[in-house]
Amino acid sequence: MNTQPPAIPRSLFALSIFYGGMVCIAGVLGNKQVSLGPVSAIGPVVGLGPLAIEAGIFAFLLLVVVSSAVAELHGAATANRLVRFGFVPLIVSILLSLVILAIPAAPDMAPDRRDAFALMMGGTPRIWVGGIISYGISQTLNVSVFTWLKGREGSQLLWLRAGIASVLSQIVDTLLFVSIAFLGVFPIRELLLGQMIVKVLLSAVLVPPLIYAFVALGRRLDRG
Repeated sequence: MNTQPPAIPRSLFALSIFYGGMVCIAGVLGNKQVSLGPVSAIGPVVGLGPLAIEAGIFAFLLLVVVSSAVAELHGAATANRLVRFGFVPLIVSILLSLVILAIPAAPDMAPDRRDAFALMMGGTPRIWVGGIISYGISQTLNVSVFTWLKGREGSQLLWLRAGIASVLSQIVDTLLFVSIAFLGVFPIRELLLGQMIVKVLLSAVLVPPLIYAFVALGRRLDRG
């Protein structure tokens, strides 16, 4: 009787580890807002101020790319399982952050570092819930749209399938997170529009080349 566990493709193993890391770091990077030069110049044109984006978008775009790459290499079912498993590091990292915040800081810790850590890692329940819900729905949508387009277009136009799926998932992610976290706290119209514009532009520019890079890397790992 063969008791050997099923072999995990190298690409799936490597991409899964990378995916888990990006799930955790996205929330940390989101504490900084960045201005992206030419993108920010669009704000006044559309009736908004200079556009800023939370830096977690870069980790989130990598999540989109990785889930699409896994769908391309190993199928939609495997990619959807990856998204579901992503809840584990996401929720554990949130719970661990809450535990660490509740533990008193060491007496000799510099007050400015202590206060900065609390400010960076703290968050309201609405922000935590908004992050969890928007992650699950937007990432599942990304895999679904990418797979549906592959069914229509076949293996061609990888860049277009990934770009369209990313744009749609970014729009849904923004709508869900901003609404859940901030609706009723302050007016969110300008925040929604600004975030959507920047995220759509970044998806269109960054996702197409990145998806080719990750799929090529996965195929090379599996050949090795």
